[in-house]
Amino acid sequence: MCEEIAYEERLYPSKKWACITTREPKYEQSISMGFMKLMRYICKENSLCRHLGMTVPVITEIHLNKEGTELLQDVITGYYLPEEFQLNPPLPMDPEIQIIERAPLQVFTRLFYGNTTEETILQEIHLLWELLGSTDNVLHETYMVATYENPGVPNRRNEIWFIRRAN
Repeated sequence: MCEEIAYEERLYPSKKWACITTREPKYEQSISMGFMKLMRYICKENSLCRHLGMTVPVITEIHLNKEGTELLQDVITGYYLPEEFQLNPPLPMDPEIQIIERAPLQVFTRLFYGNTTEETILQEIHLLWELLGSTDNVLHETYMVATYENPGVPNRRNEIWFIRRAN
């Protein structure tokens, strides 16, 4: 019999990402707008004028209000740059896209399937809080959503990430 893993802890090394911040009225609009702009960067709107190749996961960084009941409008969507571009990333033509180097990231992560809507994300955040219990070693207002498949894929694979505080 296979037992479902409730959550796991992972460490991601420092790497470069192409990121864009969007501020649309709804989360779904922000991720759609952000991803469309990143896709143009991936598909030749960069200083090399070449296709960079798709990587997964695509991540979104989100923030909750103090009560933890709703998402704030600023959403950061991130595309992991392939290894061949880590040392010298192609520059985006779109000035809204920034190339950033994320510090090493230690996360608690929980797998979920389906669409990533404001409602499902809030549910997943609350579920992982229940599983972790009361803990001060993770950030309480910043979370990440990792998406591994195209939005058109039914029952697509996603994860909610809680970021561990640096020691």
